[in-house]
Amino acid sequence: MKIGIIGSGEVGQALGAAFLKEGHAVLLGTRDPAKQAVVAWKSENAGAKTGTFEEAALFGELIVLATAGHAAENAIGLAGIKNLAGKTVIDVTNPIAPAAPEKGVLKFTTDLNLSLMEKLQQQAPGAKFVKAFNSVGSSLMYKPSFTEGKPSMFICGNDAAAKKQVTGILTAFGWETEDMGTAEAARAIEPLCMLWCIPGFLRNEWTHAFKLLKK
Repeated sequence: MKIGIIGSGEVGQALGAAFLKEGHAVLLGTRDPAKQAVVAWKSENAGAKTGTFEEAALFGELIVLATAGHAAENAIGLAGIKNLAGKTVIDVTNPIAPAAPEKGVLKFTTDLNLSLMEKLQQQAPGAKFVKAFNSVGSSLMYKPSFTEGKPSMFICGNDAAAKKQVTGILTAFGWETEDMGTAEAARAIEPLCMLWCIPGFLRNEWTHAFKLLKK
């Protein structure tokens, strides 16, 4: 597939490299294609393309939204809402507030009655948003290896076909997918970012992932 990535930070770069390893074509979208980190990423990843958010949205058959949470709505606008219509959008964002953690706990810009993904889905109603990859660090997003087995990735979204498509990607990337239902479930999935980060902020532990155990 052609993968358009909106966001060129660590997460966007990590997922872009992962999609390239899986044989997909990737265009990494950024606000500044001349930024040194973006130029370096392109040179280190054979076949990679870079461009603007709009170019990424036009290029991609599937879109990955990997900006900071506070920049996500603006990024969607710059990408062009019409360019996302009918496409699966993997939403990796978290609504993290620009404030220091309190005793290891991040502060969010949302409450538990409305998630960032729901806001984005309202902004771009023709896109098929699927929340995924938001509850783990970028270094573990592709082929994570744990002695306890494959970790769980919690997803949600309103479109069953889009979730099936994302599940296939997660399987290829080394994850077990746990479908939590419609977009409203992002209200519970997004705060997993808080939980994942607490050991990091308190004890500098950043190499864990979640696992849903079943009888």
